Amino acid sequence: MTAWLAHGCGALAPAWLCAHGDLLLYLLPSAALAFLIWIFSSAHPIFFIFTAAGTLCHELAHFGVGLLVGAEPSNLTVIPRRAGRNWELGSVTFLNLRWYNAAPSALAPLLVLLVPLAVAAWRTEPGWHFQPLDLALAWLLAPQFLSFWPSPTDWRLAARSWPWLVVLPLLGLLLFYYRAPLFQIVKT
Repeated sequence: MTAWLAHGCGALAPAWLCAHGDLLLYLLPSAALAFLIWIFSSAHPIFFIFTAAGTLCHELAHFGVGLLVGAEPSNLTVIPRRAGRNWELGSVTFLNLRWYNAAPSALAPLLVLLVPLAVAAWRTEPGWHFQPLDLALAWLLAPQFLSFWPSPTDWRLAARSWPWLVVLPLLGLLLFYYRAPLFQIVKT
């Protein structure tokens, strides 16, 4: 039966998806909870309390990567405040945001997605069984799915790094062109 399921999965989905199906299955309840939190938090501001863990991770990602790339983060807040018709759940202020560090600092929340993936990898080691701890982890991981995507302001700040749009493809072409000599260096 298991071989049939593995073959069936391979016929419908890519191999990497079939190989990591246990991770996706583990994260499914968290993703469903994230969807419910999103619905309820848009209905009433009191539900923002359920997004607090994700907001903290989002802003800490900005702050930490900003420190690493020299953007000099100066202020971090995770207290929600009204900004026009929307709510701003948190923010980080940078003193030295330049073309070379704007994209890493602004797009750092994408790294937050690694948190649920790491927890899922830890909890789904061979022989895993659902435990009460997994229910608590589902509630803690759900906000991460809501907070990993950079805000529109983050994307605007990342646009300051437009020279990377020229540099990275050129670097990629150089690496592709010189891949054989580079692999020889690595092999030795």
